[in-house]
Parts: sequence; structure tokens; C-alpha cells
Amino acid sequence: MELEHFFQCPYCLAEISMLLDPSISDQSYIEDCEVCCNPIQISYRFSDGEVQTFEADSIDQ
Repeated sequence: MELEHFFQCPYCLAEISMLLDPSISDQSYIEDCEVCCNPIQISYRFSDGEVQTFEADSIDQ
């Protein structure tokens, strides 16, 4: 079961929604903002089925 998580784009400040998979305890990848298309470094950690940490950082281009 995936969980919906909301965060703010570090570039355009738009609110973004994404689905996170709690079966993977640690995840880190790059995803483009759906509004401004800039790359965002996404990192999150799950513990006991809940998001413990979530970071959405800009990438210097």
C-alpha cells in the first residue's frame, strides 16, 4: 500500500503530491517537479509504516 505525501518544491514552491512505498525503508532518487520541471533530490525513511524523515532538496545545476 502506498502513502500519499505532500511537500513543497524547493524551486517554485508549488505543493507537490507523491506516493511513497512504505515497503522500502530508505529511498533516495531524483524526480522532476511536475510544475516547473526542475530536478528535486527526494530522500525519505520509513519506520513502522510511517514517514520518519522526508527531504526535497534543489540540485545545483
